[in-house]
Amino acid sequence: MKSGWLTSPSFVRNVAALFAMTDADLRARIKEMMVKNLMLPPLFGPNGIGLDSIDALELAVGLEKNFGVSVPNSEIATKVLRSVNTIHDYILEKRGESAQS
Repeated sequence: MKSGWLTSPSFVRNVAALFAMTDADLRARIKEMMVKNLMLPPLFGPNGIGLDSIDALELAVGLEKNFGVSVPNSEIATKVLRSVNTIHDYILEKRGESAQS
C-alpha cells in the first residue's frame, strides 16, 4: 500500500474521532471549519452580508435564549454582532465572567 496523507497517523486519528463525535459536535466542527476556512465577512455594514437592525435584534435574542448571554445596549451590539468570531469571543468572555462570580 502506498504511503501518503490518507494513511498518515494524524489523518487516521481524525477519521476515528469523526466517527466518535455526536451529531451536535460534528455540526459545531463543520461551522468552525467554515468560519475559519471561508473567512466569512462581517455580518453588518457595507462589506457585510446584508443584515439589518431587525436581524441584530433577532441575533441578540438568540444569544440570550441559546447561550444565556445578553447584549445590553446598541453600543455593545455594534461591537459584538460584527462577525461569528466576535460573537464567539463575547460568549466566552461572558461565560468567564459568570464562572468568576
